[in-house]
Amino acid sequence: MYDSGMPDRKFITVETLDEGRIVRIQLNRPKARNAQNRGLLVELDEAFRDAEADDQVRVVILAGTGPMFSSGHDMGSSVAMSEREPGPDQHPTYQIDGGTRVGAERQMLQEWHYFFQNTRRWRDLRKITIAQVQGDVYAAGLMLMWSCDLIVGADNARFADVVGTRLGMCGVEYFAHPWEFGPRKTKELMLTGDCIDVHEAHALGMVSKVFSLEELPDRTLEFARRIAQLPTMTALLIKESVNQTLDNMGFSNALNACFTLHQLNHSHWIGVNDDKQPRGKEDSGIPNWRTAPPVVPAVKDQVRADVTPTDASVR
Repeated sequence: MYDSGMPDRKFITVETLDEGRIVRIQLNRPKARNAQNRGLLVELDEAFRDAEADDQVRVVILAGTGPMFSSGHDMGSSVAMSEREPGPDQHPTYQIDGGTRVGAERQMLQEWHYFFQNTRRWRDLRKITIAQVQGDVYAAGLMLMWSCDLIVGADNARFADVVGTRLGMCGVEYFAHPWEFGPRKTKELMLTGDCIDVHEAHALGMVSKVFSLEELPDRTLEFARRIAQLPTMTALLIKESVNQTLDNMGFSNALNACFTLHQLNHSHWIGVNDDKQPRGKEDSGIPNWRTAPPVVPAVKDQVRADVTPTDASVR
């Protein structure tokens, strides 16, 4: 397999299958519920690029170890904090791509490169990609999943974007929500922080296949093998035809517009908060994200689903 020469990976694993025809990339921070720190995102980008460059590879599977595919952006683990702060453990990307600028410019450029443009690049990868997801897929976890061509979910998978109700934000940087959930369901889920399960996601057309948690890796690989049988030119042009159709319907322009709104939302909170934090806080009516109520299902006959703590997801 082509290798960019990248050093040993700390936050992901890469497995080559079927004599190089299929690659499975796994987010590998299970104790952090595969929260996306900068090192993970950079390693993921390079692993996608390696798979794209290798002419033997036909299908790339994106998965996550542990009980959750991804809980979203890393909001404050010791690893993420040391990556951000000046010192020997600072990730080098915090010194480039706007990292040394100040104010809204720094926030915008860093997020454009490492939360937005990278996701767009993965969406347009010159290989067929399959997201293999389990457990709760939250916020920026949706971005990773939605960048893939197909989604295969375990029967325990649930999907939510809680940044509105927990951070006071208008969604994540790659705002594909209306295209994936539909416009009114997007408003409901964003305004409440509720989730939908994998079966409703399948009914919406967002998820292609649903398997038991135990069968998920093997059945996803089986699905990838079926797709890998197709001539590569055929697969690529099918993908490109669909993506270009969406782009002509306004998908890419909408993403660009919503990214700027996301930055406006950050700038509002930076201006409001004495400590310049780029998110909503308790004094603005946003609960602390660490102690916020658990995510509950969006059900049609209740304002808020009546569930016991054991029925609800981890926060």
